[in-house]
Amino acid sequence: MKKTFFSKPYLFGGAMDVETPDTVKSQRSRIISKVLSPAVQLWLRSQVEQVETLKFKIIGADRQILSGHIPTVSVTASRVVYQGLHLSQIELEGTGIRVNLGQVIKGKPLRLLKPVPVAGQLLLFTSDLLASLQAPLLSTAVTEFLITLLNSNGISHSLDPLQEQQISWQHIDIEEGQLTLLGTLTDATLQITPIVIRAGLHLATPQVLKLNPLQIQISQTLPPLVLDGFQVDLGSEVNLEELALTSGQMLCRGRLTVLP
Repeated sequence: MKKTFFSKPYLFGGAMDVETPDTVKSQRSRIISKVLSPAVQLWLRSQVEQVETLKFKIIGADRQILSGHIPTVSVTASRVVYQGLHLSQIELEGTGIRVNLGQVIKGKPLRLLKPVPVAGQLLLFTSDLLASLQAPLLSTAVTEFLITLLNSNGISHSLDPLQEQQISWQHIDIEEGQLTLLGTLTDATLQITPIVIRAGLHLATPQVLKLNPLQIQISQTLPPLVLDGFQVDLGSEVNLEELALTSGQMLCRGRLTVLP
């Protein structure tokens, strides 16, 4: 069984739990369960376009929580869509969370008051990446990545004009340590050229992804372009501990900082 960030398994379905050292019958605990939990659930759902199942747990003492400090929130969710990216399973744990509880009690939306460190893992399958390719965020990023590589190797001129709307992506495969992406380039005469990108995907550092080996095939009559490697900076808010690609699935585990 894979290690998770939770001490026991949870059922999905939008349920929520509150753990406090005080009795559940106390007035303070009722405020937490009746006010804070619905506000947290509403905030979590507002961060994504779609979520099939959602489970979260708030952990902390009444005195801490009523001062706007939530020591820990654990979240598990499945079939999540975030900015067009499809994710099959997510497990997250945020700590040291500061929120505007005084305003929440008055009916205002919950807001984060400071950055939140989050540890967690996500799992996605080939079907998730295929669905994500239909969204502008991923398809545009892949297209810009291809154009950058071609420009840096003096190839784009031969494909001029190389415009984003002329490239479409139809398929992606997750293999052992490698991604294979299939697309087409349609030129001004409506001639279609297949595009194949094969890239090994590894962690160079917790903040940097390395694509190596990297191979681009943009013509059936010319040999593929083979590059030494390409690095993608994930930013200082990300700290990946594990990136595992196996047949048909990808697992990411690490930490990130959620900004208010």
